[in-house]
Amino acid sequence: MTTVENNRTETIEDVLTRIAELAPLIRKNAAASESDRRVSEETIAALKEAGAFRVVAPRRFGGLEASLRSLLDVSSAVAEADGGAAWVVTLSNTNVWTTSLHPGRGLDEAFADGPDTIVSGVLAPSGKARKVPGGYRVDGRWPYASASLHADWTTNGALLVDDNDQVLDQVAVAIPRADFRVEDTWYVAGMRASGSNTIVVEDVFVPEHRVASLGPYLAGEHISAHPDAPLYRGALTSFLNTAVTGPQLGLGRAALNLVRTKAAEKALAYTTVTRQADSVAFQMLVAEAAMKIETAHLHAYRAADDVQAHADAGVFPELIARARIRGDVAITLRSINEALNILLDAHGAASFAEVNAMQRIWRDSNVAARHAVTLPHVSMETYGKALLGIPEHITPLI
Repeated sequence: MTTVENNRTETIEDVLTRIAELAPLIRKNAAASESDRRVSEETIAALKEAGAFRVVAPRRFGGLEASLRSLLDVSSAVAEADGGAAWVVTLSNTNVWTTSLHPGRGLDEAFADGPDTIVSGVLAPSGKARKVPGGYRVDGRWPYASASLHADWTTNGALLVDDNDQVLDQVAVAIPRADFRVEDTWYVAGMRASGSNTIVVEDVFVPEHRVASLGPYLAGEHISAHPDAPLYRGALTSFLNTAVTGPQLGLGRAALNLVRTKAAEKALAYTTVTRQADSVAFQMLVAEAAMKIETAHLHAYRAADDVQAHADAGVFPELIARARIRGDVAITLRSINEALNILLDAHGAASFAEVNAMQRIWRDSNVAARHAVTLPHVSMETYGKALLGIPEHITPLI
């Protein structure tokens, strides 16, 4: 095991200070990152230097091993400058967190070069693993693998099958960059810079210590493996669901700040109002949008605090608590999207000019809000069933 002394970044406050200093650079590169469909290497290098990729990495490897709420703070701060960069930071950190749930030799390998390892990954079992002496042979294609273009490792879901292709289990496999390739498939309306391409693995040997059955983690059985590390005792799906709200919070703040700043110099088209800020109708739109953004923050932070409280206590949350966290995430996503639509009404048609960051914020937020794991209508149905005591659920990801 390699232990890394970290003299640059000791606290989350250090990371947030560095991100604030980097915001002009990240913002400057945002349009080019979107056009290139990958976050610029300059931005990635700066975010690594700032410690943005080590937020939930284990402390013994030089990581900060911080809280879920801290991850929301970091990812939302990056999103105020660029949503695509924030998505890469967020998804890498969540995959670092899931990797860290399985202590042992595989973890030592993942962090052999330090705490700034970028990890891509897809939970869906889009591959197959077959047992062989010493490990498994793995094949698969995993689309929508965010951070794929910068990833050092990937951690993906797969079906463990026998020689007759009969499913035995669902597992997670960790694979280094040398053993997978990235197929260029991410052509989308928003979050273009996230690099959410397709990871392809072709008959790769994965040693046994890099494969773990997923069921025990979904059931919270990993909690006892981390007596001294509360961060890694969090409920798996609750942590993942809540983590992806971070970029949305920053996108909402960025849009509100843009509209407020322009209001002092922009006229209300085809009216006698020479400054939008002087219009009562405009003031009411801005206030309504601001309150929806505040609502999103309240729900996201409540969810993060609930996940952390149960983790600190070493207790796996009851189903209704986990379902409510999904409800919190749904309200967060909907509130931000609704706020952005209101701000577009307030700001006007200029919002959709390619040179205006508003249109990119709007597209990034709307695409990210449709992530399959956090679909608001699925989350609300899940919470409704839990409230009514209905045992049948449409998803195991609660």
